[in-house]
Amino acid sequence: MTSIRCGLIGAGIATSLSPALHEAEGRAHGLDLAYTLIDVDRPGTPHDLGTLLARAESAGLAGVNVTHPFKQQVVGLLDELSPQARDIGAVNTVVFRNGRRFGDNTDAHGFAQAFRHGLPDAAIDRVVQLGAGGAGAACAFAQLALGVRQLVVIDPDEQRRGLLAEALSARFEIDRIAVAPPDHLPDALAAANGLVNATPVGMLAQPGLPLPVELLHPGLWVADIVYMPMETALLRAADRLGLRALGGTAMCVYQAAAAFELFTGLVADTRRMFDHLENLLHGGIR
Repeated sequence: MTSIRCGLIGAGIATSLSPALHEAEGRAHGLDLAYTLIDVDRPGTPHDLGTLLARAESAGLAGVNVTHPFKQQVVGLLDELSPQARDIGAVNTVVFRNGRRFGDNTDAHGFAQAFRHGLPDAAIDRVVQLGAGGAGAACAFAQLALGVRQLVVIDPDEQRRGLLAEALSARFEIDRIAVAPPDHLPDALAAANGLVNATPVGMLAQPGLPLPVELLHPGLWVADIVYMPMETALLRAADRLGLRALGGTAMCVYQAAAAFELFTGLVADTRRMFDHLENLLHGGIR
């Protein structure tokens, strides 16, 4: 069996299902694939991203996924970026190849595929997104590429939302992009067709709603990129109001499948990965 080693660098990732998901797909392809979690919250793990990348590369890993809080920071440590990663300004997949570090972003692909399949005929005249971080940058790029006419990104960090607007305006028409602080959310959402939560609020470690529930209104669709738990507080609120909603499971699978292909050169079976992830999320075999 061909042996491949890869991993995930991030903070608070001890419960990540990425190892089980990638290793199972590797076995299905006849690979001996080992996927390691490199959690900076674990005692003894360096917090310096440059050090972690160098260690992974020198240890012979084919590549690493990168998650919060490093998706934007990692860009400056790479030798080459895919056109999409360069436009987004964030990377979630690094491949080590011939002594060089190649960065790509499979989050945007993951969101776009999930949206196409989960909300294929949703109105996209005006969408509000919560969060302008690394995942938010990818989701914003994906929505504009899908044809959202006006995207309003809400984030409390003025510098972060400004940098996102600058990055997106290099690729898309500036009049389709707006950024604003949280106090603009009520007015922005009142006129919106859809809402995307690209913040970590709703995760097991950060439970709760990312916005006041009274701001949700009839006719609005909701997409939450959080996949653990499968049903977040936001998705439950949307269901109670009869709103169309999309959870984060599909995005997780599509982005993982794209990363798997970058690491291995093999095309992942997304249906098989869906089934495996659902088993994992329901406490099934790993």
